[in-house]
Amino acid sequence: MATVLANITAGASLKARFDAVLASWSDAAKRRKVYRTTVNELSVLSTRELSDLGIARSDIRRIAMDAANEI
Repeated sequence: MATVLANITAGASLKARFDAVLASWSDAAKRRKVYRTTVNELSVLSTRELSDLGIARSDIRRIAMDAANEI
């Protein structure tokens, strides 16, 4: 929400503010989807498969967060 407020000028119309909030929610939904997809895909791999990729099981959430933030 802070991002939306920072992007809205003081003289912005109600429609502009509403559009900014919708855009923010849409971006957040896209990031959540990427995060969930990445966590799910990496979680089904065995520890050996993750090791072959150079990933520790404890790194899955961090990797997913990095992937989500790249959007």
